[in-house]
Amino acid sequence: MREINTILVPVDFSEHAPKLLRAAIYMANRLGARLDVVFVVESLNRYSGVAVPHVSLEKLEQELRASAERKMRAFIDENMDESVPHRAQVLQGDVVEQIIGHAANNGSDLIMIATQGFRGLERAIFGSVAERVLKNAPCPVMTINPSR
Repeated sequence: MREINTILVPVDFSEHAPKLLRAAIYMANRLGARLDVVFVVESLNRYSGVAVPHVSLEKLEQELRASAERKMRAFIDENMDESVPHRAQVLQGDVVEQIIGHAANNGSDLIMIATQGFRGLERAIFGSVAERVLKNAPCPVMTINPSR
């Protein structure tokens, strides 16, 4: 069994994110691990062929990233137990690819991810981020249902 030193915690700033982070803090404390908390700003490249009046996609992505950076700082300030070693980072691109890439490139030993989101037809169309991470992750994945 591999030792768990780094736990990757992808958050979405939803009402469930603090519950996920509390579970990750508990796990990190039990294992003596560091937390890597990440938020992914979805890339708007797929919309590059769509005419968007009065704003460029590049400028919009910059504004979204700046907003996400502010939200991340506030989220960490409000929810992180400062006794737990941690890093917080905003990534940009495809959500699943960024989570998996971050885990692979930063030596994550475990990914803890929430299982809320789309249901029914929306899930069939958009899929589940947690499910796709689980299927493609380079390390073990622990799913947390924050609704329970």
